[in-house]
Amino acid sequence: MSEQSFSNANKGSETVNGSAASFVSHKRFYDDTNFPKGFKRSGDFTSKEAELLELHGHAMKNLDEGKSLPVTADEAQFVEVIKGNIAPSSLLEHIWLKYRKLALGKPFYAVVGTVHLPATKPEIEPVEAAFDVDVEIEDDVQDEAEPEDKE
Repeated sequence: MSEQSFSNANKGSETVNGSAASFVSHKRFYDDTNFPKGFKRSGDFTSKEAELLELHGHAMKNLDEGKSLPVTADEAQFVEVIKGNIAPSSLLEHIWLKYRKLALGKPFYAVVGTVHLPATKPEIEPVEAAFDVDVEIEDDVQDEAEPEDKE
């Protein structure tokens, strides 16, 4: 994207945020770990959502992680939404919550419709509980009798 179109995109997003000083980022936000093909090509975000996430993602991430403090009322409200104190009302709040939900892990749907969730550690039962049941094993195959030693 050219520098002119980047600045035009920033101007267009000012109306979404409420003020020009909110959610300022000086570089684009990408998450190659969870969205290796980008937000637009992932199929999870609309073009507008992907563009806003790329433009303001670093600022939202820093506010979410506590690396920066809110400067404007919009950013303070965003932090409250992230904490779960209030419901999301702005477009950026909705986009960031959607991003966080998807970044935690997408469920995998197999062809037959079985849902495979991310693997978790299996719980191991205590060794004592594994041997509580007495089971008699019967052999169907008869062994040849071994001669006994007589003394």
